[in-house]
Amino acid sequence: GTDATAGTGGTGGASIDDCSTLPTLTKPPVEHPGEAPDELVVTDISAGEGPEARDGDTIVVHYVGVRSLDGVEFDNSYDRGQPFQVTLGQGMVIPGWDQGLVGMQAGGVRQLDIPAELAYGDSARSEVIRENEPLTFLVEAVAVLPVTDPADAPDIDVEPAENVDSLVVDDLVVGEGAEVQPCQTVALHLIAYSAADAEELASSWESGQLQPIPYRADGSLPGLIDALDGMRIGGRRFVQIPFDDAFGPTGNADFGLPGSTDMLLVIDVIAAY
Repeated sequence: GTDATAGTGGTGGASIDDCSTLPTLTKPPVEHPGEAPDELVVTDISAGEGPEARDGDTIVVHYVGVRSLDGVEFDNSYDRGQPFQVTLGQGMVIPGWDQGLVGMQAGGVRQLDIPAELAYGDSARSEVIRENEPLTFLVEAVAVLPVTDPADAPDIDVEPAENVDSLVVDDLVVGEGAEVQPCQTVALHLIAYSAADAEELASSWESGQLQPIPYRADGSLPGLIDALDGMRIGGRRFVQIPFDDAFGPTGNADFGLPGSTDMLLVIDVIAAY
């Protein structure tokens, strides 16, 4: 059968200090239908797990696109080594994707056979995608990032704290998903507080924007990277980051964090890919 999950492998021998050893992604073959579909045909090749993608959610995918009639490839994300992300229901992609990706779960693989009217219609896009060209995509869902509901923000009683010399970690919820791996992108919700007075500085729950943090040594503040160690998808962790591993003696005026002041964070791991 088709090894359509070949691109989802682990991070091999990679570490947060060296992401140069990531395995090369393997592009799966696509079995094109050989004829133009009359309507959008959605075929699940393998099931995923976790929440189903809905309109408004962002789905992160790898894909291969070919002509439905003869299988000539016109695009794929595997060779680029970077997944593609799209917010569903916003018209960011062709209608065949907006409709056909609904219901996918992380780890799932789906084939979309798309009639021309749900692709690019009577507009030629290139020498490969001609006028009225039906298209076939093999799509691998790497992650589903649910739309943020501010009402889901954790209600945590935060107290002022004296500065500390090393990271302090308290797991509030141990996630049931996979452990985050070096060199993955980790989609987080973060609430930041000043340790001096426990005043809230910023919240991604309120802004509605998940924070994609590369889990590598230079991916963010050293203390935040250290705080992700051992976290699992679905986990929630309260940490105190020493100011030397946060914004240092200068603090962060944009945040309202004074100089030489530790930062408190509530971290929720929503997805990793």
